[in-house]
Amino acid sequence: MIRPTQLRNYQLELAGFRKRVIIAAGVVVVMLLLLLARFFYVQVLEYQRYHTLAENNRTTVVPIPPNRGAILDRNGVVLAHNYSAYTLEITPSKTDNLEDTINGLAKLVEITPVQRKRFAKLMAESRNFETLPLRNQLSDEEVAKLAANHYRFPGVEVKARLFRQYPLGETAAHLVGYVGRINDADLHRLDEAGVLDNYRGTDHIGKVGIEQSYETELHGIVGSERVETDVNGHAVRTLSRINPVSGNRLVLNVDSKLQAIVEKAFGSYRGALVAIDPKTGGVLAFVSMPGFDPNLFVNGIDTANWNALNDSPDKPLLNRAFRSAYPEGSTIKPFMALAGLSYGVRKPGDTIFDPGYFSLPNSTHRYRDWKPGGHGTVDMHKSIVQSCDTYYYRLANDLGIDRMHAFLSQFGFGRKTGIDLDGETAGVLPSREWKARRSRQPWYPGETVIAGIGQGYNLVTPLQLAVATAALANGGTVYRPELVQAIIDSRTGQRRVIAPHVVGHIDIKPADLQVVVSAMVDVTRPGGTAVSANVGAPYLIAAKTGTAQVVGIKQGEKYDAKRILASHRDHAVYIAFAPADNPKIAIAVLVENGMHGGSTAAPIARAVMDYYLLGKLPRAEVIKAPAVAPGDVHAD
Repeated sequence: MIRPTQLRNYQLELAGFRKRVIIAAGVVVVMLLLLLARFFYVQVLEYQRYHTLAENNRTTVVPIPPNRGAILDRNGVVLAHNYSAYTLEITPSKTDNLEDTINGLAKLVEITPVQRKRFAKLMAESRNFETLPLRNQLSDEEVAKLAANHYRFPGVEVKARLFRQYPLGETAAHLVGYVGRINDADLHRLDEAGVLDNYRGTDHIGKVGIEQSYETELHGIVGSERVETDVNGHAVRTLSRINPVSGNRLVLNVDSKLQAIVEKAFGSYRGALVAIDPKTGGVLAFVSMPGFDPNLFVNGIDTANWNALNDSPDKPLLNRAFRSAYPEGSTIKPFMALAGLSYGVRKPGDTIFDPGYFSLPNSTHRYRDWKPGGHGTVDMHKSIVQSCDTYYYRLANDLGIDRMHAFLSQFGFGRKTGIDLDGETAGVLPSREWKARRSRQPWYPGETVIAGIGQGYNLVTPLQLAVATAALANGGTVYRPELVQAIIDSRTGQRRVIAPHVVGHIDIKPADLQVVVSAMVDVTRPGGTAVSANVGAPYLIAAKTGTAQVVGIKQGEKYDAKRILASHRDHAVYIAFAPADNPKIAIAVLVENGMHGGSTAAPIARAVMDYYLLGKLPRAEVIKAPAVAPGDVHAD
C-alpha cells in the first residue's frame, strides 16, 4: 500500500527559526548588558577599591622604627644611647632546612656556639614567621660575602639595625635598666594599651629601670616607606616616606660620677645607698650592690651569663635600693625622739636611768641594751648620740603603737614613695590593724617595745629611709623622689623640667627639730657612734648609726659575730645629711651583714658627701673589713 507523501511546511519552520533567533539574540543582549553593568560597577563604582588592591600588589609599606631616646646624667654624661650595625637575620618559616642554612652561613662568617644557643632560645620564645637575629655587628667584609651568596640562602637577610648600648657598663645599671626583645607578654600589653601599631618594625622594648618606666617617652613614633617592588618582591624605588620621630631624651638628677664612687666604695659588700636633694626630692645617687652589665641583655642573654647572674648567692639582679626591705634598726631613734616631743610624752631634759635593760611591768623578760651595764643616766640628747636602746624601749611603751604608727607614717614609712620606677616595695610600718589583717592576732606590748628600736615587724627600704631623712633635714617636707630631672623633646629641643612634687608636710616645731638635729650632729663627734668616719670634715654632718638584726638572739645569750655565719651577721645602717646647718644632700646607706653602721656604712656616706660638697675623690679603699672578735657586741 502506497503511503501519501507529507509536504514540509516551510512557513512554520521559518517562523520557529526566527523565534529561536530572537530568543538567542535576546540572551546575547542580556548577557552584554550584564557584562557592561559589571564593567561599570568595577571600573566606576569600585574603582578606588580595585585601584588600591592593584597598587598594593606592586607596592609595600615598610615600617621605619624610631631612634630610641638617649638617657643622660645631670652633667650630660651618656648612660644609654644607640649605635648602628649590620645584623644577620633568618626567618625560619622561609628556610627549607634551618640547620643546613645555619651551617652554610657558618662557612661564610663566624657563628659561635653561644650565638647558636641564643638563636635557639629566641626561636623557642618567638613565632616561626618572625625574623630573628643570628649574628650581630657584622664587618663590611662579612656583609659583602653574605650579599654575594644571598641567592643560596632563602629566608636570610642582612639588615642595618639600631642597637642599644650602655657605655658605663655596670654603673647605674639598676636605675637605668635595659631593653630586651619584645615577647608575647609585651605584645599583649602593647595591644591592650592600643599602641601596638607604633611598634611595627621594632624589636626591643624597655624591660626594667628607667628604660621601662619611661618607655613612652623614649620609644618615639614609628615612620613608614611606601616602596615599589618587582615580581620577586625586591624594592625598585621609594614612592613616599613618613619619617619616624625619635624618642625624647631624658636628663637625670643622678650624678654618674657620684654613682660610680659609691659603687666602688662598697667593695665586695652587698647593700644599697640612696642620696637625695632635700630641697627638691631629686635623686642624686641610687645604688644597689652588686650590679650587672645591662649590655648582656640587649640582644638576649646567653645561658652561661644568665645562670651566673640568676644563681649567684649575692643576687646581683635584685634592686636592693627599693625592692628589698630591712629592719631600720637604731636609725629610727631620731624619728622616735621627735614623736615623743610632738606628743608631749618627753621633754629634752627628761632623764631615765639605764641599767642595760628594760622590762615591762609585771614581767621578768629583759629587753637588753646593746651596751652591757647600760648608759647610766640618759636624756634625749645622749640617747641619740650613744644610741641608747633602753631609752627607746621605754619611750615606745609610753607612746604606744598607735601613736608611733600615726607619727612615723607621715615620713613615708610603710608606703611606697612613688619614685619614677616600677616594682617598689612598700615595707612594713606595723600597727594593731596591720597585724590583725595579717595574722588575726592581737597586738602585744612587747612588740611595741622592740618596734621602738626599729626591730620586730618593722621593715624599710633604703629609698624610704632616704626620703624620711630628707624630710628630717628640710624641716618636715616630704618629697616624691625623682630620678628624671627633665625631658628634652626630640622635635623641638624644648626642655620639660620635672617640678618637685610635695607629698606632704609634717608639723614639726623648730625647737623640737633643733633638739634632734643637734644630737645627730654630736653623733659624728667624740663620744658619738659615728665619730671615726667623720673626723676632719670641714662641714657639719647630722647622722645616726644603726644595726639591724638578721637573726634573733635568745634571752641570756650574747651576740658573737665570729660564731655565726657571715650571712647571719647584723646589717649596718646609716642615715645622714649635710651640711647640717644648710642641708644639700640626705643619705641612707645599708650594708648587708656589715655589722656596725658607724664603721661600715658611715665611711661610704662620708665619701659621697666629700665628693658632692667638696668635689673630693675618696681614697682607694673606703671600707676596711671590720675585725670580728669573739664576743663582739651588738652595737651600732
